[in-house]
Amino acid sequence: MKATWAHRAAEQWPFALVALVLWSAMLPLALPKMPAVPPATTHGEWPTQWQGQPLRPLALSSVEHRFAAQFPGRIARFAVAGGGQLVLREVDRPTRMLHPAADCWRGIGWHIDATQLENDAESLLWRCFVATRNGARVRVCERIVDAQGNAFTDTSAWFWAASLDQSAGPWRAMTRVESLL
Repeated sequence: MKATWAHRAAEQWPFALVALVLWSAMLPLALPKMPAVPPATTHGEWPTQWQGQPLRPLALSSVEHRFAAQFPGRIARFAVAGGGQLVLREVDRPTRMLHPAADCWRGIGWHIDATQLENDAESLLWRCFVATRNGARVRVCERIVDAQGNAFTDTSAWFWAASLDQSAGPWRAMTRVESLL
């Protein structure tokens, strides 16, 4: 009898594994829904200064407008006095639409290179990369900050921390863009 059971188990284990994987994938559908991260009651004004330099609001590009129409938050773009641009994205709940800036730049035809973590003059950590297209080169740096001031340089880490209530919103993603000569 033992040999028969062992033989059957050896033949059936792939089916059992598939059944277990499918059951695991469907388990979240059967569990009660967890409350969503509560939305912020009001959105504050966008900043008027960045690192001591005045910000000048800019119109969103056509690509940004299309994205903003679907985005579950708000987006603004600014010119930074002294050069460069700052894009701010704000959300009240975890969303995959708050994705890495590198994905956006790749999606509009730029080549991404030299990705690394860097500290700025204020010792804040940023994820930076160089984007190149048709001879133009820009340096792009980004970070996400939660309502308590905790920062994330990895969008996936932010998403899971926010989804698992380890980070509270609203969250602001900051993306600096500087032209390289």
